[in-house]
Amino acid sequence: MQSKSMQNDRTSQQNFVYLYDTTLRDGAQRKGLSFSLDDKVKVAKLLDGFRVPYIEGGWPGSNPKDAEFFRQMRANPLKHSTVVAFGCTRKVGVRAEEDANLTALLDAGTKAAAIVGKTWSLHVEEVLKTDLEENLRMIADSVRFLKQHGKEVIFDAEHFFDSFMAAPEYAVKVAGAAVEAGADWVVLCDTNGRCMPSDVTRVVTSMMQAVPARYGVHCHNDMELAVANSIAAVEAGARQVQGTVNGYGERCGNANLVSLMPTLKLKMGYDCVREADLKKLTELSRTVSEIANLNPDPCAAYVGSSAFAHKAGLHVAAVERVAHSYEHVDPALVGNRRQVIVSELSGRGNIRMLANEVGVGVVGTEANVLAKVKEMEGNGYQFENAEGTVELLMRRAAPGYVAPFEIVDMMVVVSDRNRSGTSAEAMVKVKVGDEKFHTASEGRGPVHALDLALRKALAPSYPQIEDVRLADYKVRILDPDQATDAMTRVIIEATSGDDRWWTVGCSQNIIDASCQALADSLELYLARLTASGAQPGNSETCGDEDCPSVKVEVA
Repeated sequence: MQSKSMQNDRTSQQNFVYLYDTTLRDGAQRKGLSFSLDDKVKVAKLLDGFRVPYIEGGWPGSNPKDAEFFRQMRANPLKHSTVVAFGCTRKVGVRAEEDANLTALLDAGTKAAAIVGKTWSLHVEEVLKTDLEENLRMIADSVRFLKQHGKEVIFDAEHFFDSFMAAPEYAVKVAGAAVEAGADWVVLCDTNGRCMPSDVTRVVTSMMQAVPARYGVHCHNDMELAVANSIAAVEAGARQVQGTVNGYGERCGNANLVSLMPTLKLKMGYDCVREADLKKLTELSRTVSEIANLNPDPCAAYVGSSAFAHKAGLHVAAVERVAHSYEHVDPALVGNRRQVIVSELSGRGNIRMLANEVGVGVVGTEANVLAKVKEMEGNGYQFENAEGTVELLMRRAAPGYVAPFEIVDMMVVVSDRNRSGTSAEAMVKVKVGDEKFHTASEGRGPVHALDLALRKALAPSYPQIEDVRLADYKVRILDPDQATDAMTRVIIEATSGDDRWWTVGCSQNIIDASCQALADSLELYLARLTASGAQPGNSETCGDEDCPSVKVEVA
């Protein structure tokens, strides 16, 4: 039932696990996810750059988009990965060479084809409405037909674990029919995601003995066990693992290849991905999330923004001494980074480690900074998403720190003249050194106007702020039961080039909270310039056509 070459191959590849990505087919069945043709090509190229052995591109017999995808792949072949076309076994009572689905698989022009076949008697008799022997013939005929046309054939044994548990003799016959017909892989599918790891181990072990073959596994995540079940299958002898990037898929999703790759490589010693590629894992995960128009999961294993985030003071104190005391792998191995969260739960170690990350000296001032953080959090501030404000607190605590500017006064007026639409005007008075600058600007809204007025006031002294952009603005009402009297927290994301930073303001007045966050974002930028040696200084011209309107008052 198995050629000598296949046996030799299995012997030499015992430590190699073939990754099979089905993001573009099974992953696209997730509710709310729809890849365009361009999206599919982009994802395929990303996976090819990652050297994933198999990329399942779709079902060419089911829709024009997938058929066009395979045409584009033929015109622009991938460099490393094998593109796989997906389909099903021939229909009941139809010859393989006359089956439209199998013909579409040939037309796709791929080196490999995956066909799904029924294995569970319930599906054979109640869904296909045929007998068990005809199902075996359908499987064998379809595999044999594709092999005769030179295809590598992956047989996806749908609902295999259900079949084995209901009637193991028939499950063995199904696998045997595929292998006898020449299938290169038999992939055992936990289609309903109902298996326990112990079930997977038992079934894969039994099949390895009953029908020697190259086995793979395809697990769904309905019980949050798809990754665990895939690992169990590999430990039992399976050498192909099917899954999707970020675990996308129908219902609760598929096995998450982003979790499986580092686990197989770093924890279990299997050769499945190059170390250099593994270091791009976080980038891969987040890029595919962006293409899919889905928010990345911050708590995703290995690649989430919180995967190596440390908040509790006890934990940070330990990590500061021995990193692996609270980190199961070095985050750099998967392209991620450690994040130290500063909050009211922090200790001085949190302050020291964050200071080291941003290059600020805090020796002797940690306790003062920590006390200020806890005081401010008690008043409604939150710093988990506003590390920029924490960095600014550390810089302000340093001996000899001089603030680049001080807001003396500000006022914002919103009006709707003649019912022509609202407009906003902001006026600010800012002190820089011994001079005061009094400016006004109009904007589309109060925060926009305030931002423009503040920049106008600072531009004569610090023309560099022209490089700073407001990237995001978020508002949270902290006590909604207080209605319009509620405390408001504002977080601002600012950017300059590739640098991004987040600052926070908090007040019962949303304009005041916004002003705090805006001012901190600009002060931090200027403080960083000073620390780097690029001294912000006076300039004769600010490059802003509105600069002549700046009023200067001598203090």
